[in-house]
Amino acid sequence: MKIKAINGFKDILPDEAVRWQYMEGVARDIFERFGAREIRLPILEKTELFARSIGEATDIVEKEMYTFPDKGITMRPEGTASLLRAFIEHGLHVQQPVQRLYTIGPMFRHERPQKGRLRQFHQMDVEVIGASEPRVDAELIAMGRMLLDELGISASLEINSLGCPECRPGFRRQLVSFLKERRDRLCRDCDRRIDTNPLRVLDCKNPDCRSQVQDAPSILDALCGPCDDHFAHVCRNLEALGVAYSVNRFMVRGLDYYTRTTFEFITGDLGAQAAIGAGGRYDGLIEQLGGPALPGIGFAMGMERIALLMEQQEVARPGPRMDLFVAALGEKAAGHAFPLVHQLRRQGLKVAMDHSGRSLKAQMKQAGRVNAAHTLIIGDNELQQQEAILRNMETREQETVPLQGTVTEQAHSLARRVRDNS
Repeated sequence: MKIKAINGFKDILPDEAVRWQYMEGVARDIFERFGAREIRLPILEKTELFARSIGEATDIVEKEMYTFPDKGITMRPEGTASLLRAFIEHGLHVQQPVQRLYTIGPMFRHERPQKGRLRQFHQMDVEVIGASEPRVDAELIAMGRMLLDELGISASLEINSLGCPECRPGFRRQLVSFLKERRDRLCRDCDRRIDTNPLRVLDCKNPDCRSQVQDAPSILDALCGPCDDHFAHVCRNLEALGVAYSVNRFMVRGLDYYTRTTFEFITGDLGAQAAIGAGGRYDGLIEQLGGPALPGIGFAMGMERIALLMEQQEVARPGPRMDLFVAALGEKAAGHAFPLVHQLRRQGLKVAMDHSGRSLKAQMKQAGRVNAAHTLIIGDNELQQQEAILRNMETREQETVPLQGTVTEQAHSLARRVRDNS
């Protein structure tokens, strides 16, 4: 019997990995344009970290975490808490007052697998720590918009404010009173959430629950003066940057640590999994985790969902995977090509070679499969004349190139030709 991957855990095959590498490359470039630096984090953390940050009453902590109770450790379900733990532990705030950090990697939640939702999933996570200005909120949201634009992904932006510890308690009382009047018409989860996490009722996907809360009070009407002013400035700054948005007064996040600005990038192409990226401000969380009283804001993008959208929305595939494929015909030609390929790789080219002695037709097909930009054809006759044929795989044009001098000299000359013709 074949052993298969665990349900909810997916292999990323080589052809898919090309898309992922392209996605990561674009993301790293954009993050670093905004001054963000990469941080790499462990997969396992103390369970207490997520209970204190995400919230014990959230679905993630109550139902979805992969936890080893006897060890008190958990496989990270999201990236922000881990990043902030590292920020606090290593005193990164001492180096400079505002830190922009990003991390890319797998997260784990025991959810029902479906399109765009896996139990091991990957996120690109960006955090700005130490800045409270509304312009920073707008700048971070614009970063997310720029990333999707440069990946060719079509998505809409929705924003909201969740207020702060000063204005949220009053709104919570209004909301609980409203929900209790409709308790018998809500689903079992929402009935429980009224007493534990009432804001989450507003985010329920059950159609019956959604119809019951469509007239619920909005936190936007309950914001204190500073929160109202902050949100107004975020909106104006987004407009100044040319970032289109709509206000979703029912948007809440599944994590307890969010305050003030929250946002989501939404698509209609993935069914129920509409959000491909989301984030918000979490002033107070760093202090709650034992660090200094610093504000913060961040977002995460779901990489599986972006990869699906790149395929569905027919985003152009990244360029050639290999710079050159060397097709050697005959044992002498193969013997000459073997060290030549090694030296071409030392010159910085991505080079593939067939070692099985197949026909030229078969090797040309292989060159197509590895998406080579050029193919170098070397036969015993060409080798005797100290030359080879270089074919451009896109234009089908070919030229005769010399194979003279040492192998290193040949590689240097060929590398220059390949680059000039790319």
